[in-house]
Formats: sequence, structure tokens, C-alpha cells
Amino acid sequence: VLAVTMEVLLRAKCFQRLAIPGSMRALHKDYRTATPQNFSSYESMKQDFKLEIPEYFNFAKDVLDQWTNMEKAGKKPSNPAFWWINGNGEEVRWSFEELGSLSRKFANILTDACALQRGDRVIVILPRIPEWWLANVACLRTGTVLIPGTTQLTEKDILYRLQSSKAKCIITNDVLAPAVDAIAPKCENLHSKLIVSQNSREGWGNLKEMMKHASDNHTCVKTKHNEIMAIFFTSGTTGSPKMTGHTHSSFGLGLSINGRFWLDLIPSDVMWNTSDTGWAKSAWSSVFSPWIQGACVFSHYLPHFEPTSILQTLSKFPITVFCSAPTAYRMLVQNDMTGYKFKSLKHCVSAGEPINPEVTEQWRNKTGLDIYEGYGQTETVLICGNFKGMKIKPGSMGKPSPAFDVKILDAHGNILPPGEEGDIGIRVLPNRPFGLFTHYVDDPSKTDSTLRGNFYVTGDRGYMDKDGYFWFVARSDDIILSSGYRIGPFEVESALIEHPSVAESAVVSSPDPIRGEVVKAFIVLNPDYESHDQEQLKKEIQEHVKKTTAPYKYPRKVEFIPELPKTVSGKIKRNELRKKEWKIV
Repeated sequence: VLAVTMEVLLRAKCFQRLAIPGSMRALHKDYRTATPQNFSSYESMKQDFKLEIPEYFNFAKDVLDQWTNMEKAGKKPSNPAFWWINGNGEEVRWSFEELGSLSRKFANILTDACALQRGDRVIVILPRIPEWWLANVACLRTGTVLIPGTTQLTEKDILYRLQSSKAKCIITNDVLAPAVDAIAPKCENLHSKLIVSQNSREGWGNLKEMMKHASDNHTCVKTKHNEIMAIFFTSGTTGSPKMTGHTHSSFGLGLSINGRFWLDLIPSDVMWNTSDTGWAKSAWSSVFSPWIQGACVFSHYLPHFEPTSILQTLSKFPITVFCSAPTAYRMLVQNDMTGYKFKSLKHCVSAGEPINPEVTEQWRNKTGLDIYEGYGQTETVLICGNFKGMKIKPGSMGKPSPAFDVKILDAHGNILPPGEEGDIGIRVLPNRPFGLFTHYVDDPSKTDSTLRGNFYVTGDRGYMDKDGYFWFVARSDDIILSSGYRIGPFEVESALIEHPSVAESAVVSSPDPIRGEVVKAFIVLNPDYESHDQEQLKKEIQEHVKKTTAPYKYPRKVEFIPELPKTVSGKIKRNELRKKEWKIV
């Protein structure tokens, strides 16, 4: 079936642009030599990759509807396009044909009932429910600009997003509808409100009722590849969230890098990504990457991260590829996993922030599977990654993806040699790569500030070793300067988590009258150690770090806290801890 599928893919005009030469091999049982399904080696992947960008491109028409045609022709595995559960016994399965029909109904609602036109902006704040995926595809079909938001947003957050984006429509549930109603008078552009609810609400269109009567006869808008498709608000660990603009090709075609190479998906795969619906990572691994490859998108409606529910789901359902944040893996390995058998699982990936080598080792010991770390941003597709067939160096981000020419730069934009720390940059001149955002909407100065010579500067510090592997050091503003030494928090945090008492940690700079600043560790203890003598435990932990990494990096200050401050996407807010230390208001 797969051979036939790929043959048809290569014949289809849209998929010709995604086709990469390379052998199709079965997965090797030994995790250390996992063989890629879509390419033969990292070197061949980099060398052979080419992607032609057409003048017109729309993911719904040129990808999803093509999979529908193949499905009808019996040339695609029988697994669904979309598979959703909620833990209470409810289950939704859609074929690509059903996804197409329902999304066309939704598209007609946006066009007719909401009177939205191509280019109008639509804010979607929904949890992991099927309507979120329909909203994504409906926006593609109508040429309206999707702006996702997490359900953890406050009234103030929603107001900021509505006013900044000038969105004309908002789609949410009955939990957040009161907050929207409270601020709607301050949003002069907002004229349509859709609610996903069993109950009616005054001033809102009830999506479930409207879907019952909507026609599925809809013609997809013909969009140019460089039209804005979506705007993502960055998670804002520092400053106000920025509006990051992506086009129909930057994600719609660009994320073929992720789907084909990093996730290594084929149409028979079932992909589960646990990311919150408000972030670009959901676009990465819950929409574009799997569906580009014709794989099944799996989702579990989980209001909160529950390790036992995650492990039970991985054990019960035929999930083959799993993607989650480092924080999630840290929580999972702290559980007793001996009673779980992951019979279908064959590939695990992680992104969002660096994953500690200790966690990857524990996961491997408990599952027999490596975690393939990837590095990217809201502004990009995959920048660097660990790919099947490559030797994994624990703690490394891997090597550059085929999408980008990645270098380490000095302050003047010069390329630094292996081993020297600098800013991570992507070459954008003379030819701007396709998998990159267009600009920060309505903020040209911020957009300009990301350019240094011929490079886009990510804002992250790192270095490349002699083998071409990239290593993350810190966000540029997280670097600690102590007695002339430059210290990145990640290496210290990786050393800390190897101590049995440490559940989580965050390392920041703290003022010191002699050294200027020193390393301070905020530590969340494992429950078994909460009753231990804290002064003695501090000394033990400090000595452990001295032995594990360079002694000058050890935390001279240690504070035990019940939990770390995090963004709604789960990233540690080191800037908040740093401001507290430096008493910055």
C-alpha cells in the first residue's frame, strides 16, 4: 500500500514538491540504529532535498483534498485522518473525506454567517476538541487568517490580542465567552462571535447548531503562497507577546521538513502531539506535519497534564509517534512505568526547550526508545534536529535541518569556528529560506532587530562542535556572567537533575558584591526529600554539581521552592526569577 501511495504522491502536482529521493526502510528493532522510513541518511537528506514553491498554494486544497482523492481510490492505509478521545469514553474518527466535508461546512459559516472575507483575522481559543481542527482547516479554505490562543488566557490577555490583531471574529467556548463579552465593547473590529457549546448564548452564533444546517458545498479560495495564513502570538517569556506572521507556504510547505524527516511519518502512522492548541507547536505537529505525510492526527482532550493518563493512552492506542515537551517527559519518567507496554510506539521526539540528558536516559531505560530532540521557534520550522540514523549526542540539538543554513555568529555577524559560543543564526541572504516567518506584524523595528548581516538571529546562544552538532547554551538574556566566566543555565540544570532529590530546577544570575553575579538555583524537590535537612541538602547538591560539570558553574546560592513559574506553554520563566533576584520591578 505504501509503495502505491508514494507513487501516487509523486504523480500529484502538489506532492511532487514534497518528494524526496531516498529508500523506504522498515524500522529496525534496535532503538540505537532506528532506520528512517523516508530517507537513507542525514547526508543524503541534506544533499537531495529540494522544494519548489508554486505561485499558488493552499494546504486544504493542495494537500488535504489530495489525500481525500487517494483515500477514495483505495490508495492510502485505512487509518483515519483524525482520531480524538476525551477519556470519558467519547471518541471521534474522521477520514480525510469527512474532515473535508465538515471543514467546508465550517468555511461556509465563516463566509456567510460571519461575513468574513479573505485576509480577515479570526482568533480561535479552544481546548483540544475536534472543532479546533475544523477551525484551522476552515480558515485555510476561506483565506482568513487564523490566530490561535491558549484557553489559559485571561480577560486582559484576550483584550490585548483582539486589539493588537484587529480580529473581526472570535471562536471560543462557554468558559471564556463571559471574558470576551466583558471586553468586546473595547474591540471596534470584532463583529462576529462563535461559541462551541451545548447551550445558546446571546450575541453568539452556536457552532454546533450552525454546523447541522450548513452546506458542505464550498470552493476553496485560491491563495498565493506568500499570503499571510496565520499569526502566532509568541509565548512572551520576556516583554509583550509579538505577532509572528506565517504564510501558506512557510508552514503549509515548510513543515514538510518536520513531517518527512524529523517525525519521519508515513500514511500508516498515528501521531500524538500533546502541545497546547494556542502555540505554533500545535501547527507543527498536530496539523501540518502529520497531514502533509497523510498520517493520522491523534488527540486526547486533557484539561491538565496527567502522567498516568498519558501513559495509559500510549499503552492502549496504536500511537506510533509521540511528541511532548521536556517538562512532560520529566514528569513521565518519575512514574512507575513497569506496568505499561507501548506495543505500537516507535519514535519519540521533544521540542520547546532543551531536554536534560538524564531524562532521555531514564526514558530509554524504561521504554527502549530514544528521544529525538528538535530545535525551532514560533518564527521557523525545524532549525536543528536529531534524525533517525544519526548518532545521538545526549544534550545536543542535533544537526541543521534541510530547510536552513545554520551558523554560530559573533556580535558582528561573522561565522565562528567549531567550539566557540555565539548567537545561533540562519542565513537569509541572498536567498531567504521558505520555512521562516515573514515579519512581526505591525512591528518593523522588532523585525529589523532580528537581522545581523546576512543572517536571521534567533536570540539563542549556542555552539557547534567539531562533528557539526549544535548545542544550546541559553536564551541570550539568560547568560550568567560571573568572575569573567560565561555560564549557561541549561548545563547547570542538567547537572542538578541528575541528583535524586531534584524534580525540577531553574538557574539564573543573582547579584554578588565580589563576583558581580553568581549562579543561583531554584529547586523543586522530589517529595521523598522534602523533609530532609535543607542546609545539608544544599551542600550535597552543590558538591554534586561541582563533580558533574566545571566547578565554577556550581550554584553558590540555592533556594527550594514548591513550583517554578512557567508560561502557559510550560516554558520556565527564568526572567521572572531573575527579576526577583535583582529586585527589578
